[in-house]
Amino acid sequence: MSLRRILAALALATFGLALHGAAAAQAAIPDLGAVAAAPPASTLPAGWTQRGVFMEILVRAYQDSDGDGIGDLAGLTSRLDYLQALGITGIWLMPVFASEDHDHGYAVVNYRAIEPAYGTLADFDRFLAEAHQRGIAVIIDYVMNHAAAAHPLFESAYDSRQSPYVDWFIWSEEKPKGWNTFSGEPWREGNQRWYYAVFDAGMPDFNLRNPKVVDFHLDNLRFWLNRGVDGFRFDAVGVLFENSAAAWENQPENHELLKRVHALLAGYGEKYMVCESPGDPAPFASPDSCGSAFAFGLQKHIVASAQLGRLKDDVLYSLRKLPVPRMATFLANHDYFAGTRLARTFDGDEGGYRAAAATLLTLPGLPFLYYGEEIGLGLAAPVSNADQSLRGPMSWSAERNAGFTSADKPFRANVANWQTHNVAAEDRNPASLLNWYRALIALRKSEPALSVGSFTSLSERDQAVFAFTREHDGSTLLVLINYARKPATHALPAGFQPGEWQVVFPQGAKAAFTGTKPALAKLAAQQVLVLKKKPS
Repeated sequence: MSLRRILAALALATFGLALHGAAAAQAAIPDLGAVAAAPPASTLPAGWTQRGVFMEILVRAYQDSDGDGIGDLAGLTSRLDYLQALGITGIWLMPVFASEDHDHGYAVVNYRAIEPAYGTLADFDRFLAEAHQRGIAVIIDYVMNHAAAAHPLFESAYDSRQSPYVDWFIWSEEKPKGWNTFSGEPWREGNQRWYYAVFDAGMPDFNLRNPKVVDFHLDNLRFWLNRGVDGFRFDAVGVLFENSAAAWENQPENHELLKRVHALLAGYGEKYMVCESPGDPAPFASPDSCGSAFAFGLQKHIVASAQLGRLKDDVLYSLRKLPVPRMATFLANHDYFAGTRLARTFDGDEGGYRAAAATLLTLPGLPFLYYGEEIGLGLAAPVSNADQSLRGPMSWSAERNAGFTSADKPFRANVANWQTHNVAAEDRNPASLLNWYRALIALRKSEPALSVGSFTSLSERDQAVFAFTREHDGSTLLVLINYARKPATHALPAGFQPGEWQVVFPQGAKAAFTGTKPALAKLAAQQVLVLKKKPS
């Protein structure tokens, strides 16, 4: 055989080995591979993305069905009737993917598999179908910014500079200087070089400038959309791209990528995506970006108003500054920086708690509740960090382990107030916090003005009463919320005629007005009233 033929044969063999190696590497990555769009039919009513109320749920903490002390999808499915009766029309699931942390779920090791303790894909499909049968949409948490250090993609890139996935993450041969993010130093030493991980060393950031990485995420999104999920909550979108030590957050490239994701979802019909960017949420609510974002800041101002007993100017400022009608509103969530559990915040002041809830559920935006908020779920202890204290087991009854599990020991101890603040106890008490939430949600669902109507404030800063109107399609509602712990009056607009209005919340309540001009609304301490203008 000639030398040229020998060299050619060696080259072909080497090429074949390379192809085999690449194929073997890809085969070892369980969530890699193209996924074609196959949009399923939706049974949800048109316009669901603008109306209704969402519940954020940590599956691990909601209901255990198999006695291992950990909440699971089958347990959550068994509680869908409760959520439907509460009036919930959407569920945001905190991460349900297989994770390295086996706790919060944000350190993902497989984007196409369910966390083993939660069940299987078949369990997820059943849960999704049961939710849809009850008219409840389901969005799932998705992390584009980073993976777990135990994800096979990162393990391959970490182990070898020759890995085909090295450029899927962000590396430096020398430690870059001058970086200081919300977690401190984001550059982590590993295998004689440095990798970027803005949260911690166990969650390395993806290199989203690599088209293959973006395609990886888009394929994973299609995987779940094809199964019938109704959208996504995207984690940490403010740090998707970084350009320098001084420009590592809220960069323009973030919006370009999210707009592409938005277009992907649009191909599936009416879907919903909402983004988390605490540092600067407003730009992400733009149609040229995510389309919706959580209204960070507003929640603390509402809570502070209810605590202080007067309307903070920050509430009015936030409502003017933020595109609230396109945003997701909330009072608390799973992160301690957003605020602790409301039961701890109000610490026995249920009147303030109710006033804050009424504010959330009558303002513009798409409201999100945090599981257990509707019963005053308290803090869990002992825990290893503050965030975990917000993620205790749901309290269903005063029975052993609060009805959460039949196991000897749940994954986390019951919250402190489980014996008094549980669903069973509050369900049979017409005056309970649970029934307050039920009535507010029912009101919001029955009055489109509260979900899609215009908003006009009738109050100024430091007033005891937050008064505003909501109008839509000829219907006008007047909301009056007295934050003060004593009776208060509020001057209504000139020409206001008390006889033209009827109370629609709370049921059976009476409104009191003076006969003066302008008329004054008279409210008891921490009273909430919603009135509707009678048809002319």
